[in-house]
Amino acid sequence: MTRLFLALLALLTLVPALGRAQTADAPFQSDRIVVTVQGRGPDVILIPGLASTSEVWRRTADRLDDRYRVHLVSIRGFGDIAPAANAQGAVIGPTANEVRRYAADQRLDRPAVVGHSLGGLVALRMAADGGDRIGRVMVVDAAPFFPALISPGATVGDVEPLARIAYQALTFLGDEALRMQGTAIGDQLGGASDSLFNSVGWQGGDRRTLAQGLYEVMTTDLRSRLPVVRAPVTVVYGWSPDDASPRARVDRLFRDSYRNLPRPARFEPIEGAEHMVMIDQPARFMAALNRFLQ
Repeated sequence: MTRLFLALLALLTLVPALGRAQTADAPFQSDRIVVTVQGRGPDVILIPGLASTSEVWRRTADRLDDRYRVHLVSIRGFGDIAPAANAQGAVIGPTANEVRRYAADQRLDRPAVVGHSLGGLVALRMAADGGDRIGRVMVVDAAPFFPALISPGATVGDVEPLARIAYQALTFLGDEALRMQGTAIGDQLGGASDSLFNSVGWQGGDRRTLAQGLYEVMTTDLRSRLPVVRAPVTVVYGWSPDDASPRARVDRLFRDSYRNLPRPARFEPIEGAEHMVMIDQPARFMAALNRFLQ
């Protein structure tokens, strides 16, 4: 009887542990994002931009996964991924919350977060809301308020009517039609249309999700949130020494955009790159990424 009692006691103490193990091993479920993981080591989260999936990070991930555990995020509604909850309402804020939930669920220890374009806004939101739980942030060709890269004095009120037109164009004309008209829309913003549109990274997606994402890229202003960002921030962007290029003046504009951070950002201009920095100049981008992760 004593042996039976001890056996039952041991089984009862194992059941909660088995339950915890099964919960920890259960795949992460989300109606906002899809995440795949490769490699082993310190954690790095890669977030794509508007109308892109994690495929834009494939080459980068393959060069990191011998040293790092890489978490490749895709935002639902971009590319061929069904939109689910992103079919309505906001995209950037809920996505940032969901990636933070993923990091907590997977027990990631102060991960490095790298976001491109819209993904850069997601990364900044994560850092502003996440306190010490985010280790460091790299934003790739992203600013806390995108229109300030084109017109430093612009406000959300100035840009919102144009953003509404862009939303309607994408909703009614489709993403391919809007992509073809990207230069014209960029001209209305004062040039540098590649800040919002680029054929290499544009993988399309659900029309409404893309329209909402574009609207938010044009109207989201996180400059007032920068003072609460505790994680060190690195800003990577395409740059050109040619005075005739709109990219010639972005260095000063990026530096001005991040002046409210509590600690100065590190700036990494990548000559010869435009909006898709990691694709336009992969070797130079990897050098900057390696410096960021050291």
